[in-house]
Amino acid sequence: MGLLLEPFVYVTALLLNLYFYVVFAEVILHWLVNFGIVDAQKSFMPRLISVLQILTKPVYEKIRSYVPIISGLDFSPFILMLILLFLERLLLRISQLLLG
Repeated sequence: MGLLLEPFVYVTALLLNLYFYVVFAEVILHWLVNFGIVDAQKSFMPRLISVLQILTKPVYEKIRSYVPIISGLDFSPFILMLILLFLERLLLRISQLLLG
């Protein structure tokens, strides 16, 4: 049974890891734009920002319904990153237990 679940677990963990890096890139890019290091109006930046926001905004809004923005700080990306790390580790641990 464990051998049948291994590819599913691996692909799911890979997708969680990929989404973690999407969130991380969105946070870093947001900081770079806000600190004036990167100009959000140049070349491909508006398109990149838009794609990253499309990928992350629905999940952020769901988290914000439980944890509001506090003193102008939005903790939803960090909470999401912690959840993704936890799920990935849990999934890999379950796969190790299934495979023996």
